Amino acid sequence: MTHGVLFIHSAPRALAPHIDWAASGVLGVPARLRWEAQPVGRSLLRAELSWRGDESTAAQLVSALRGMDGIRFEVVQEATPRCDGARWSCTPELGVHHASTDRAGNTVISEDHVRACIERSGGDARALVQELGIALGEPWDEDLEIYRHAGEGVPMRWLTRVS
Repeated sequence: MTHGVLFIHSAPRALAPHIDWAASGVLGVPARLRWEAQPVGRSLLRAELSWRGDESTAAQLVSALRGMDGIRFEVVQEATPRCDGARWSCTPELGVHHASTDRAGNTVISEDHVRACIERSGGDARALVQELGIALGEPWDEDLEIYRHAGEGVPMRWLTRVS
């Protein structure tokens, strides 16, 4: 078992019940998201949900939500003794980005992924920086940052280490 947090950074009001339903379907229990206004955009909402489940739960949440138009979300999964942690970020324009994370929450890029970035850059240092930025999820972080800050003052959900 592991646990994590689903962050809905922005969603159109009309999709809130569909997101509740999708999360409930994955978790097998009523999701009970507490929806709040998202100050960044009119008629947008935001919510957070702590969850506990098996190691496929986060990926299932992403699959259930990724096809919904106009939502920005992240799913974070804590590492366990059997698997790495992970973070999925999704924006309407960029789609889904997935990254493995270590116990401290740092993004981990595999050796093969680094080699592919080097190959795609064709020896151009600027292109390599861009490729590595994409691998780290920088475009997704840039898009989501304003929505994350709009949630300041909202009670934080802290993940705890799973032993």
